Amino acid sequence: MCKDCGCSFTDHHHDHGGHHHHHDHAHETLHQNPQLNDPKTISVITKILDKNDHEAVHNRAHFEEHGVLAINLMSSPGSGKTALLEALADAKPFAFGVIEGDLETSRDADRIRAKGVSAYQIQTGSACHLDAFMVHNALHELPIGSLEICFIENVGNLVCPASYDVGAHLNIVLVSVPEGEDKIEKYPVMFRTADLILITKTDLLPYFDFDVERAKTAARRLKPGVDILEFSTKEPATLQNVIDWIEFKRKMRK
Repeated sequence: MCKDCGCSFTDHHHDHGGHHHHHDHAHETLHQNPQLNDPKTISVITKILDKNDHEAVHNRAHFEEHGVLAINLMSSPGSGKTALLEALADAKPFAFGVIEGDLETSRDADRIRAKGVSAYQIQTGSACHLDAFMVHNALHELPIGSLEICFIENVGNLVCPASYDVGAHLNIVLVSVPEGEDKIEKYPVMFRTADLILITKTDLLPYFDFDVERAKTAARRLKPGVDILEFSTKEPATLQNVIDWIEFKRKMRK
């Protein structure tokens, strides 16, 4: 068991759609613990990640075969991933489906389905991230042929999801105003994976000590040139900026 995040080693047997998930990774524990410097441990971790990456390539090919752009949403819990998807569902800018990842419950998938959008829930049990195998099984449960975008809402966690390629084309990392801009520098691996950093809940800026420009500077120090947008569910123009960014990326891939 990974002492940092609680992932356990099981086998790649998945019962999704609101059922228990077994997670056969020797969880990669890609954290800098001294006990992980053993060559045998590193070898196991490398094999696990290689296996995952191979499956991720297969997932991307599957999405591309159907002309679907896959976007991985990552953040800490409560930063607004599901709220963003609900806002997109109301705006209806493109046809999309959602693969939801949470340790327990189907609440987020239920929220998305209530908006008339296809969503499939993965319950990971103790696993703190999605991997390519989970996404592979889930994508077959969506009406992939009728979608333009597939969002993969990863488990709320600013550490482990950054290490796993799930087969998405793009990564959007959210950080909310109540979290504080220091999260960007505290979790650099996550923010270096971002194609877009979305600063959310900006309507709360008057009530929190969050320096937007400092956050942008920190982000671009980690990843020069990374795209950064601000978003609030209460400000329609900010949603349109996100839609425009996604549409631009989608057209670029055609």
